[in-house]
Amino acid sequence: MTIEIRHLRAFRAIASAGSVSGAAERLHISQPALSRTLAQLEAEVGVELISRSTHHLRLTDAGRRFDAEAARAIDAFDRAVQSPSSDSPPLRVGQSWSVGAAMARALRAWDTAFPGRPIELRHSEDRLAGLDAGQVDVAITRGPVGEGEYRLRVVARENRVVVVPSDHHLADRDSLLLADLTDERLVLNSRSGTTSLALWSSGTAPEVAADTSTTDDWLVAIAAGRGIGISAASTAEVHARPDLRFVPLSDGPAIDLLAIWPTSLPHPEVAGFIDLWSRSRVALTSDEKC
Repeated sequence: MTIEIRHLRAFRAIASAGSVSGAAERLHISQPALSRTLAQLEAEVGVELISRSTHHLRLTDAGRRFDAEAARAIDAFDRAVQSPSSDSPPLRVGQSWSVGAAMARALRAWDTAFPGRPIELRHSEDRLAGLDAGQVDVAITRGPVGEGEYRLRVVARENRVVVVPSDHHLADRDSLLLADLTDERLVLNSRSGTTSLALWSSGTAPEVAADTSTTDDWLVAIAAGRGIGISAASTAEVHARPDLRFVPLSDGPAIDLLAIWPTSLPHPEVAGFIDLWSRSRVALTSDEKC
């Protein structure tokens, strides 16, 4: 057997998702098939890349080194198979969950500044918006982002809002403080969300009611009354619905909106796209600062 690009994609998907089941869902294949692919890869390279136990999965030291090289190989492969008739492949821009009208303004600004240069917008429910799987060239997402083989730039900062059911006792407040939420139950989205218990001082954090894996599931859990949530202010713009209220959080730290791209073999249009965000400040309101 020889190593094929599918083996590398499978390995990177597992490493990113943190589980075989999550990676299988992302790749739209069965868990047994993905497990076999990983086993084939480890047999071929002759070393364990991912340590698997009953409760968790982690990269070995060899796996971490292999992960960086696999990312570069996938990126080089994707560029090599682009249509030879195209002078430049489309710039693929990923977002883990929508940044609202800011992205639409960015695409309009791109089309005005660079007419005829193709750009594609892609969505992925993970923190790096498909960048780690080689599906996009640059990701616009929110922190925190762990260290890796990527460069990043803060392109905007957003205030936070508290998301509550429309019939919640806090729904009519003009603003809230973190201290107002300590007796509430909290719904998290640890896969792509921006909130954790670290927002509160030790011993003052609310109880976690649920941890969801998608933005839609997170919103449904809150609307169903299972708990409250905290998110970026643009969530109110993108996901407005009659059964939810979005109340400003006065003392919550701002959320960084990040542009993230690979350090090696970046798409030639990445720099222009990020500079466009910086020049036009498409992601910022008048009272926000980078």
